Amino acid sequence: MNFCNNCGHSPLEYKQPEGDNRVRYICSNCEVVHYQNPKIVCGCLVFYEGKILLGKRGIEPRMGKWNFPAGFMENHETVKEGAAREVWEEVRAKVEIERLHTVYNILHVNQVYFLFLAKLTEPIFGAAEETSDVRLFAMDEIPWDDLAFHSNVFALEQYIKDPSYKGVHHGDNRAYMNDIK
Repeated sequence: MNFCNNCGHSPLEYKQPEGDNRVRYICSNCEVVHYQNPKIVCGCLVFYEGKILLGKRGIEPRMGKWNFPAGFMENHETVKEGAAREVWEEVRAKVEIERLHTVYNILHVNQVYFLFLAKLTEPIFGAAEETSDVRLFAMDEIPWDDLAFHSNVFALEQYIKDPSYKGVHHGDNRAYMNDIK
């Protein structure tokens, strides 16, 4: 942070506030502590007649790779509402969300993914502004080497291991941190 978004003062101090357990940006003028917290990403593993719906990313990062329809949650919406909205925005599909499937932490960019299992309400979908292609894949057709993110791989592997599992899978990208450039 270069300046205080409360009073406009610059520069800020980067230190541990009294009684806190980590360093934060603090304004030496108005003494506001600027907390920085993870961003929430929400989306869906969308199924139709035993196939999964994936969109090919038309934007960076990972342009040209296949991905679940997902994106940043907006203010004034629930995680479920955000997930359904992202499906519409990315692959022009309407879904019925069944349940939360995965919570996945992306540590190096401070994001938490909430991925729901959902089914298409009808077999209508298509590429949108940020998507170059959309397809239904049978489980034996999943383009594993062309999936955009480790979160996709983790969520799909958990689903394939036990599609009837009713709990929530928890994962993070610690094992992949060395791969991140």
